[in-house]
Amino acid sequence: MPHTPEIAKIAVATLGCKVNQCDSASLIGQFQEAGFTIVPFTTFADVYVINTCTVTGFSDFQARQLIRRALRANPQAKIAVTGCYAQTQPEALASVKGVSCVIGNDQKHRIAELLQSPPSDGQKIFVDDIFSQDFFLAAPPPRLSSRTRAFFKIQDGCNAFCSYCIVPFARGKSRSLPVVETLTGARRFAQNGYREVVLTGIHLGQYGCDLHPKTTLVSVLEQILLQNPEVRIRLSSIEPHEISEDLLRLFLKYPNLCRHLHIPLQSGDDTILKRMKRAYNTDDYRSLIQKIVASIADIAIGIDVMTGFPSETDTHFRNTLSLLNDLPVAYLHVFPYSERPGTAALDIHPKVPDKIKKERAALLRSLSCRKREAFARQYLGKILSVLVENAKDKKTGRLKGFSSNYLPVILDKSIHSLVNTVVNVRIDDYIDGKLTGEVIHG
Repeated sequence: MPHTPEIAKIAVATLGCKVNQCDSASLIGQFQEAGFTIVPFTTFADVYVINTCTVTGFSDFQARQLIRRALRANPQAKIAVTGCYAQTQPEALASVKGVSCVIGNDQKHRIAELLQSPPSDGQKIFVDDIFSQDFFLAAPPPRLSSRTRAFFKIQDGCNAFCSYCIVPFARGKSRSLPVVETLTGARRFAQNGYREVVLTGIHLGQYGCDLHPKTTLVSVLEQILLQNPEVRIRLSSIEPHEISEDLLRLFLKYPNLCRHLHIPLQSGDDTILKRMKRAYNTDDYRSLIQKIVASIADIAIGIDVMTGFPSETDTHFRNTLSLLNDLPVAYLHVFPYSERPGTAALDIHPKVPDKIKKERAALLRSLSCRKREAFARQYLGKILSVLVENAKDKKTGRLKGFSSNYLPVILDKSIHSLVNTVVNVRIDDYIDGKLTGEVIHG
């Protein structure tokens, strides 16, 4: 499909989660197939496409910043805004100076078409009911790349409606990439030389519930592991109540399943968890983490935790801090609560002042630093298998990579032939948040 002559160069910027990054990869593939030239967002382009996030108010601010940046680069450019912010607040974005069109997640797969054949009636907003969306925007077959790790979206949408979360309103109902396409996609990543594939989704544990016949994440994951023994497979975030005995058994059965789980907690207080509409309590969560660590050697567990949720008192926060301090986890992702339009938490009071949110977040981030260091230092003098990345460590200029259990490691050798290989590294030190070590086998 030929592009219009006045539109030759397209720049794409992506905000937010790995799912959004996968969507952008799909869009870029469509633009390339349509004959457009992809250029960096910081350079002159005829069209700027901004794939937005709206998880927090700051995400919205970042989107508006990118619009202004694009206008500075080319005041005459067409600016197309898509993604979650576009889906949930299209009128607000359409009123921003310089925005040519707003395209919701439900219409995101049509961007190339809309850019080439804009409607004659001057329509600017292309957003419909996201909950009627059945289309799954899947990435095209991956091209050869210098990267060693690929992100592969196999699930989208969410049916949970946690009280603080706008994602269901932005992404719609849970839907899955069909099994055949999932298996084919994973194999194509392997054939294109990727040594690690990260399976990602908005609510990954719900994979397969909407398919006919129904299936499960465990079922498709085991097939991927069996069919691609040369590739490390990593899971992105998965809810605690969706970590089954069958899933844990896969870690013991398949060495190519990365020893790493990211398990959202959000709060360590049962009252707050109930108000958040989370499907577990703190005793459930504690027992789960202890069981995982006891059964799977060397596993790294990351946790999402939110602070400043409406009505969170000092006592509630201390309960969270105490639980996290006791849990044998590797790191925390800390998020101050941000009000989102249309969510149930808007009606929960009292609100926590921003100053207190920041203070509590700082305490949690400090705890995360201590957790990271304690987890990493367990491996001093031990051997880790590390997938060597193409990019070098900025401070030392040496090659770096990640272990199966998600520890960053700087190598003593910078031999290019090591890139995109898994090497054994004897760990000798911990410096500035990273392990260092000697390559003993490649």
